[in-house]
Amino acid sequence: MTSRTIFAPRLRRAFLTSAAFSCLVLSTDGWAQAERPTETLDPVVVQQSARPSSRSPRRSAATRSARSLQQRNVAANTGAPPTASTGPAFAAPTLNLTGTSTAGSRLGLTRLQTPASVEVISAETISERGQQNILDAVTQNATGFTASPAPGNGGVSFNTRGFTGLGSVMTLYDGTQLYIGAGTVTFPYDTWSTERIEVLRGPASVLYGAGAVGGAINVVSKLPLWVPRNQAEVSLDSNMTRRIAVDSGGPINKDVAYRITATGNMSDGWVDRDNTSNVALHAVVQIKQNEDVTWTLSTDYGDRNPSRYFGTPLINGRLDESLRFKNYNVSDSHIRYQDSWNQVRTEWQIADGISVQNTLYYLNSQRHWKDVESYAYNLATGLINRSSYIEIFHDQQQVGNRMDAKFRGHVFGMANEFVAGFDVNSINFTHTNNSPYGGSSSVNPVNFVPGIFSSPNPTVPGFGSVTNQYALFAENRLSVTEQLSLIAGIRQDEPTVTRTDYVTPANSFEKSFSSTTWRAGAVYTPVKDLAFYGQYSTAVDPVGGIISLSSANKNFDLATGKQIEVGVKQSFWNGRGEWTLAGYEIVKNNLLARDPNIPSLTVQVGQQSSRGVEASVGFLLDYGWRIDANTAFLRAKYDDFVQAVGGGSVNYAGNVPVNVPQHVSNIWATWAFAPNWSANAGVQIVGKTYADNANTVTRPAYNIVNTSVLWKPDLNTTVSFRIYNLFDEVYTTSGGTTQWLLGMPRTAQLAVNVKF
Repeated sequence: MTSRTIFAPRLRRAFLTSAAFSCLVLSTDGWAQAERPTETLDPVVVQQSARPSSRSPRRSAATRSARSLQQRNVAANTGAPPTASTGPAFAAPTLNLTGTSTAGSRLGLTRLQTPASVEVISAETISERGQQNILDAVTQNATGFTASPAPGNGGVSFNTRGFTGLGSVMTLYDGTQLYIGAGTVTFPYDTWSTERIEVLRGPASVLYGAGAVGGAINVVSKLPLWVPRNQAEVSLDSNMTRRIAVDSGGPINKDVAYRITATGNMSDGWVDRDNTSNVALHAVVQIKQNEDVTWTLSTDYGDRNPSRYFGTPLINGRLDESLRFKNYNVSDSHIRYQDSWNQVRTEWQIADGISVQNTLYYLNSQRHWKDVESYAYNLATGLINRSSYIEIFHDQQQVGNRMDAKFRGHVFGMANEFVAGFDVNSINFTHTNNSPYGGSSSVNPVNFVPGIFSSPNPTVPGFGSVTNQYALFAENRLSVTEQLSLIAGIRQDEPTVTRTDYVTPANSFEKSFSSTTWRAGAVYTPVKDLAFYGQYSTAVDPVGGIISLSSANKNFDLATGKQIEVGVKQSFWNGRGEWTLAGYEIVKNNLLARDPNIPSLTVQVGQQSSRGVEASVGFLLDYGWRIDANTAFLRAKYDDFVQAVGGGSVNYAGNVPVNVPQHVSNIWATWAFAPNWSANAGVQIVGKTYADNANTVTRPAYNIVNTSVLWKPDLNTTVSFRIYNLFDEVYTTSGGTTQWLLGMPRTAQLAVNVKF
């Protein structure tokens, strides 16, 4: 199917100008990428070194010193040999408060300097704990994050601070927002090509635009290596999941380096009739044009046939564990996601204290579902009624360009850092489906014949949309004193969506939105590595998704949010310990609700809020011990949320939103108990959640324990034995009032990793 690309004249000119300028001289987020934070270092104290390079005689000694520090930071994170000290390094990959992060600021601030709750999950942490997908890496490490994955949303939907789903918790790749097509994002998913995952809790719209009132997750890909290094891993688990992964990188010459990663998985699945497979490729080349300009060209490809398990039906409103491994989908069900991502990133150091970064990118996503997705137990017949025979195709392309310029200097004698830029993109989206998704069948809960997909409704193009968006943003940090800094940011977004309804042409429309988001905060550091902070921030969320905006929702405004947060962070024991504590309140307005006097009428007057406390702590102790723990307590509720029920109106004010646990904790312990041997264990504690707005259906709380033993027979080989869900907890990750999606049962895995 061919999608049309339509640019408004003003947007077309802006986009083409920025893209052309980018291809000539401008820089990308490669500048931020070049300053790789030290949290990705191996869990030993590392001294960092610079790769020798020629120096222009016009550069001052101060410039050369600053450039040398930057290059040493790059070298440390791309495998360069250690020779010279450049400052503090970290003794463990989880202790990274003094490392920089791009998730909470575009200024390249450290986590201590950022007036927000920011976490960095390093590749070392992910590998050590055996987390092979983005969902596990985030929920098992980040404070206060849970997930509500489902085959219909791509399996990467997160919840935090009382807000749920892709429309409120944004996913980014290398700092670029991935726009949500009909509630679905399918890329990225595998962690093998991931350098780190940066997590921002709380509103992120001032940085990334609409869709982040709860938080944002930025997956940062691996960069090229400047010394040769190769790595391969194979694993097998008790679900017959076979995995092979390779990683190769090194210099081609003194100015060009590369990195290629690839991974493939095949599995029999843990429910019956659920074979899955996926392939993920990542290739990147970095070119140092001269000492001032660096180009980074990368391409990614993902091809997934994910799980076709849509959940286990409840029997008389309860989970029957005897049905735990049943798959009620039809025998010819099919799901496939194909995603390709290409980007050109450029970094240009114009002069002392002035740099420009640019990212030009293109994403193409093709998705297909053919399933029976709804199951409900019929008390009268004792059978499972199946409905929603759904076939859907997504054809989505996103092309865009983001540029920003950074300035470092002084204002009235005070150190000042400033960044300003623009973000422009166009998204084409075509939705082909068999709406209204007719078809039904009934099967025996225990002994059933799966049957085949059969729907009375033809699969035809439903609608297409073209969304053109541009945004302007700025951020500033003023160091009033050595102890006190003020940080502020602002962003203006202007998206326009043109929707063509192929079934009912009269429902076609064009709609423009406009939103301004901002934040202001302060950080006070009374002593070294101890920071107190506070901030006020605003955010906007789309109503039903911008690129798939329906005719029914076209006249509604964006939902708005505001947050106030205060906290404290500290790194101590010379980097061997750290702790954080944060308190916040978020209020979100303009939710869709029903008019209490006219239940059939939808109005935009609802309100939802949450307030909570979050804490984390990490220690590198003697005798080979390391402890990492975090916890989040919150009170999330609807303040005003009228819905139509049984022909009348019900206000769910005071109720807890769906999929929101009010207590989440993670605890990890690692012990190097003998030379070349280590063990770790982690427990994920998730409180109960509600499956309906009335809070009448409760999904139970659960505790998941994962553990592993690692052995290094030699310097370049690691053998690991892991058990996921050690105590075989039966738990649910998402679901409604008639069916729940269950989590993976106890699974053992053996893996061998070799570096050469």
